[in-house]
Amino acid sequence: MIAIVDYDTGNLCSVCNALARIGVEFCVTSDADKIRSADKVLLPGVGEASSAMQKLEERGLASVIKELKQPVLGICIGMQLMCRHSEEGDVDCLGIFDTDVRRFEADSTSGVKVPHMGWNSIEQLSTPLFDNLNDGCFVYFVHSFAPDICNDAIAVSCNGRSFAAALAKGNFYGTQFHPEKSGDVGEQILKNFMAL
Repeated sequence: MIAIVDYDTGNLCSVCNALARIGVEFCVTSDADKIRSADKVLLPGVGEASSAMQKLEERGLASVIKELKQPVLGICIGMQLMCRHSEEGDVDCLGIFDTDVRRFEADSTSGVKVPHMGWNSIEQLSTPLFDNLNDGCFVYFVHSFAPDICNDAIAVSCNGRSFAAALAKGNFYGTQFHPEKSGDVGEQILKNFMAL
C-alpha cells in the first residue's frame, strides 16, 4: 500500500488520480502508524513552505517522515520541506537533503517570470527514478522557490538560474516539478518510483 501524506497542502486529488491511472493502491492519511507501515510514501504539497512545515509538525509527522526507511517521494513543496531551509517564510525544514530553497528573481529583460509556471526540460538525469527517460524531457512546474543544486541533485532545470529539479538521498526522493501533471513523462517517473 502507498501512503499519501495528508497535511492540508493541496494537490491531493491530482496525485490520487495519477496513481489510480497507473493502477496503484493507495490511502490518503495523516496517521503516523499507517505512514510507517506503508510500502512507499508520497509527500505532496502546494502552498507556502513555513505554513506547510507547521502543519507537518502540528500532526507530529515531521519526525515520522525523517525516520522512514521505505522509499519516500516528495513533490513540489513536499520536496522543499525535505531540504535544510526555505527562504519562503524563513523556515528550517527537515534537513534530509543537503541544500536550501531560494526564491527566483524575476527579470523582464531576459524574460524570467516568477512564478515559474509551465513546461520546462530537465537535464542530467540520474538514479532509477528516471529509468526509460532521456535528458531534455519536459515536465510541468508551478513554483516561485527552488532548491540550489547540490550533491543530492539527480536532475536540473533552469529559470533564470539553474536549480535542482529533483533530489535523492538514500530512500528519499523529491521532484520540484509535478509528475502527476507531467503527462507520459510524469507517469513513467511515478511507475519508476513504484518499482524502487
